[in-house]
Order: sequence, then C-alpha cells, then structure tokens
Amino acid sequence: MTNPTDVLVLAAAAADGGNAWDAIVAFVQDWPNMWPNLWLSTQDTIYMVVWSTIVSVLVGLPLGVLLVATDRGGLTPAPAVRAVLSAVVNVGRSLPFIVLMVAVLSLTRFLVGTTLGPTAAIVPLSIGAIPFFARLVETSLREVDRGVVEAAHAMGTRRFTIVGKVMLPEALPGLIAGLVMTVVALISYSAMAGAIGGGGLGDLAIREGYQRFNDHYLWATVILLIVIVQVAQSIGDLLVRRLSRR
Repeated sequence: MTNPTDVLVLAAAAADGGNAWDAIVAFVQDWPNMWPNLWLSTQDTIYMVVWSTIVSVLVGLPLGVLLVATDRGGLTPAPAVRAVLSAVVNVGRSLPFIVLMVAVLSLTRFLVGTTLGPTAAIVPLSIGAIPFFARLVETSLREVDRGVVEAAHAMGTRRFTIVGKVMLPEALPGLIAGLVMTVVALISYSAMAGAIGGGGLGDLAIREGYQRFNDHYLWATVILLIVIVQVAQSIGDLLVRRLSRR
C-alpha cells in the first residue's frame, strides 16, 4: 500500500520540477527582448576590461620589474626604493574594490569629467588592477633561473637588455598566466562598478534585475559574465601551453 506521505512528496517534487521548467521556458522566450540591452552592456563590459587591462600592463609591468630589480641581489639593489614601492602596492591590493571606486570619485571626475559610464569606470578598474598585476609580474620574474641572469650580467650585458631580452622572455608563460588572472579579476571588478553607475553587465543587473525584480536579467547577466570569463581563461590557457612548449 502506498504511503500517503510519499505521494505528497512526489507530488511536490513534480510541481517544483514543473515550475522550474516553466521558469526556464519563460527565460528563453524573454531572451530576444533582453538581447539588445544585454548586447550593449556586454560591449561596455568588454570596453572597460580591455582598456583597463592595457593601462594595468603599461603601469603594472614596469612596477613589477622595479620590485624585482631593486630588491637585495637584484640588478639595481635599492632596498629603500623597494620598500616604498612594496608599501604602495600593498595598500592598493588591500583596499576592497567597492571602497576604492568611491575613494577615487574625485580623481575620476578630474580625469574624464564624469563619474558615470564605462569610460569613468576605467579609472578605478585600472587603479585596482595595477598593484594586482605588479605582484604577479614580480612572482613570475622571481621564478626565472638566476644562473641565466647572472651569466648575462657577467658577459657585460646592460641591465635594460637583461630585463628585456632575458628576464621577460624567460618569464613569459608566467606573465601571460598573470595577465589572464588580471583580466578575470577585472571582469569581476567591472560587474561591481555597476553599483555606482559604471555601466556594463553589472549595471544592467542592478537596474533591470535587482531594482525592477526581473530575475531574467539577473540570470542573463550571470550567464554572459561566465561566458566572457571562460573565453578569456581558455585563450590564456592556450597561450600559456604553447609558450611553455618552446
């Protein structure tokens, strides 16, 4: 004889399954209506991440090189300089990004004339990513065989040449891996930038999803962010594998 309790449990499970399926169908049907906004926001996110990555590399790479070069036993030992640089990097890394965005609003307004939109978001994104990438560069350069560097130095090779033609090429796989980590972090930061009107998928999720109680926009933005991260990570992993085989 069937237990009445079991019947109720099965009925509830069937109802939940039906509700979940209905929700998925409704989401798929609503996708064409959401797509124009999603596409524009995706472009804004990519725009922010690309330019922030460029700025982070232009500033973070030399900063990471200086952290290694000025350390004891480095190419140009300067413990005092390294201590100052390290302290600045540590401060930049210790600030939560949402706090950093608010703290640099005045600087953002001074540089780009506004605190809203994707272009304005590039300022805090870059400031947040530079110390992060600099530490990754430092870590990668420290993994370079010191024997190779010392041999180049013993041959009278100039310091800049050692950095450009020995250390950086030897550390290239690690640098690419660090760059990918920075890009993924920037994608996450860009979503948080939506909290203060930075544009992109994070802004769309807050405006259309959270404030208007539209779960479909929340789901869609999460899916697109996951896709962007996976694409970036896959490309980075492919590059690292190819460079590691050289």
